Amino acid sequence: MTTSTPTGGGVLLWEDSAPAAWRALTGRPGGVSRGPWAGLNLGLHVADDEADVRENRRRLGEAVGRPLVWMDQCHGAEVAVVDAVREVAPRCDALVTTAPDLALAVLVADCVPVLLASPEGVVAAVHAGRPGLVAGVVGRAVTAMRDLGARSVDAVVGPSVCGRCYEVPAAMRADVARVAPVSATVSWTGTPGVDVAAGVVGQLADLDVPVTWVAGCTREREDLYSYRGEGTTGRFAGVVARSR
Repeated sequence: MTTSTPTGGGVLLWEDSAPAAWRALTGRPGGVSRGPWAGLNLGLHVADDEADVRENRRRLGEAVGRPLVWMDQCHGAEVAVVDAVREVAPRCDALVTTAPDLALAVLVADCVPVLLASPEGVVAAVHAGRPGLVAGVVGRAVTAMRDLGARSVDAVVGPSVCGRCYEVPAAMRADVARVAPVSATVSWTGTPGVDVAAGVVGQLADLDVPVTWVAGCTREREDLYSYRGEGTTGRFAGVVARSR
């Protein structure tokens, strides 16, 4: 596992080009949203002005340089294989494609964005919150990629709420730990906590998927959106596409 610190400009907070794929993460900078969503809010479901969100998405699409495929995320483990932009976003928590002219996007504001790629030309974007971690969405996405011919898969894991900032009831921590033991932690105040990203990284390790972990806690960083920190807020994105 390697780590990386977000850097960049414009609407992209972090980006990386590799032989297999181009991957990027956004944050708050570079957008037109106002109020509690101020910045580059990309979520259409958070009561922000739709015109502002559409403009933010247009700016991201311009930076990416190809059509973006979005999900109707539902905190589950459904995987959708796509080969074109759909008029209605698929209801799922992972997108997989082999299409060279598409970019896949995942929205987060504390959950873990996972961007997967393989030299064989298969890429995936995964939304892994606590329920998705327990349901196994990461493993299902990797399996779907391998079913499409991916032999070697690597991952970028983006910023999310850290275990010290994610306080949960003890019973909930125990439920998550039964699936991902490394996720069990303690909050800043000494109460039970869950480190979803650590659980995701552990699951990827079990699947022999090397990880680049982009540093940052959403609740501690002002340039990222955090639902747990703010309640009414926006969403930032992870984006992955095949290298051209």
